[in-house]
Amino acid sequence: MKLRSLFLFLSVVVLVLLLLSAGGFYWLVASNPARLLNGELQAIPGAALFLPRQAPAMVSLLINPDQLETAQIVLTPLAKRRQMREELNQLKQSLLATTGMEYERDIQPWLGQEITLAVTALDLDYDAANGQQPGYLAAIATQDPQKSREFLELFWQKRAIAGSDLVFEQYKGVKIIAANAPAIELDSKATPRKPKPSNYRLQLEPPKPPATVAPTPTLASAAVGDRFILFANHPKVLREAINNVQAPDLSLEPAKLFMRAIKSLTQPRIGLTFVNVPKFTQFLEREFPTKNPGQLLKVVQTTIVDDESSLLKQALIAGFTLSPQGLIAETALLSPDGAATALPSLSQPVGALQYIPINSSLVASGQDLDRQWSQLTKGLAPYETASQLIQQPLQDLQTRWQVNLTTDVFSWVKGEYALALLPPDRIGADGLLRPEWIFATQRPQTEIGQQAIAQLDVLAQQHGLTVGPLTLGDRTVSAWTRLTAAVKRASQPLNLQAEVQGVHASVGNYDLFTTSVAAMDSALKAVDRSLLKRDAFKQATNSLLQPNNGYLYLDWAASQSLLEQQFPVVKVIELAGKPFFDRLRSLTISSYGSQSGVQRGGAFVQLETD
Repeated sequence: MKLRSLFLFLSVVVLVLLLLSAGGFYWLVASNPARLLNGELQAIPGAALFLPRQAPAMVSLLINPDQLETAQIVLTPLAKRRQMREELNQLKQSLLATTGMEYERDIQPWLGQEITLAVTALDLDYDAANGQQPGYLAAIATQDPQKSREFLELFWQKRAIAGSDLVFEQYKGVKIIAANAPAIELDSKATPRKPKPSNYRLQLEPPKPPATVAPTPTLASAAVGDRFILFANHPKVLREAINNVQAPDLSLEPAKLFMRAIKSLTQPRIGLTFVNVPKFTQFLEREFPTKNPGQLLKVVQTTIVDDESSLLKQALIAGFTLSPQGLIAETALLSPDGAATALPSLSQPVGALQYIPINSSLVASGQDLDRQWSQLTKGLAPYETASQLIQQPLQDLQTRWQVNLTTDVFSWVKGEYALALLPPDRIGADGLLRPEWIFATQRPQTEIGQQAIAQLDVLAQQHGLTVGPLTLGDRTVSAWTRLTAAVKRASQPLNLQAEVQGVHASVGNYDLFTTSVAAMDSALKAVDRSLLKRDAFKQATNSLLQPNNGYLYLDWAASQSLLEQQFPVVKVIELAGKPFFDRLRSLTISSYGSQSGVQRGGAFVQLETD
């Protein structure tokens, strides 16, 4: 397994441990209520002291994994407990598959209350000319320093027996061990020596100038004090981590923006994620290139300076809390430049959702779509990867309706709205799944808004579509159709075929737009079986704070195939977190507005716990 894949897998494992055990909330409260309900959880990950201020991202589990595993097994029905244990054991075995170690024997006795995974740097030597090698760090808390050191000795013995070449280095009083180390660097004081086991092999390459040698992917470890053992993909990462501990002004922990982000979270938490948005976006664009690599953000080489605002232009932090049905995330996006105050106004789901069928796979709802879309696209403009994730699903709708959604539709939506994607039930001529869309919005009260709706008919006609009435049940709707002539035999007359591109209906105080007659029929009949009636959506809205700016709801089972088609990386993530995705039911995200430069939000991950 490549080191990049290993650390990506480790990060997913941390999140999976959180998510798998969300159903154990009541058990944990019963076992230690003060710890969860009074917020007596570790406020700041101890590993933050090892990270540089410019670290792109970190994810921390702030509780011993065994507590979460026990909670999940206790609340799993008896008939499914064996399967649950097998899945958890499989997860552990996969993680340790190439190490020759056993979790219960070698790790469980010393494992403490924190596991932190981090991307520490975009490029270890800050030299793009010799290739890019990100830095990865895993910091694991220990409750028994002696046993954790014995674990490291055993770990490296097994690596040596398997044929790895080892290098031992004493750096500022800390012993660093690495496998397949690169050439000696000028800032290193590595002293290779023979280890005790006779079957160890030691090999060093001739020294080369570090400026001309790209860091070689490797694995290194160190035991720092009595609190943590560290793993990294290069000894340089460990040396910098040690420097950060001994010179705290270099580390992430005391950084003003990081501390401000921590203080912005108000709920108890068992996990934490911190993201330097500009840096992490660059990292994603390198690791998962888009189709237009020439348009990606250029790498900006930076150095440590006193002005923190130049290091972290935006920071995203999320704290995770357990709930009986899943996991709740409290999020905050901070910017040193501040942000305009925008308080949320919705105390309940919008009425437009009454026209969204209960089986919808993806739904966005709220108020004043024009303002929300403008804020979203403006905020994501510097980050092409993230921007594409938002824009790509709408490309199909724009193509089918032959409109510019931003200027022709979103611009006049000032009231309630709901945009829904129905599960795809057909495959297009291009071989891809073709989902149907429903858009419901409050009828605009302004003359400009009413003219904009009428203009949609004009635009349809300009693109060669025919606009005319269509009877649907006891209601007359307006259909945009494309007429084509088909001839079966030369002697037969022309046969006109009408392909519906869009349907428009006015119902009460709302205007409905769909991509097919069947979708409009579903919308008109949704009142008694709308998304508002769905238990999963009710649980999500009850779990998230109010007032808010609306909801983004994802039904995993209904949207899985489409997401895999649009974003191939989803399959990789599913493979790493299979036990979690097997139980994932839905994801709901909400925004709580912004105030004092902090944009707050929340997310609810619903899991199958029966």
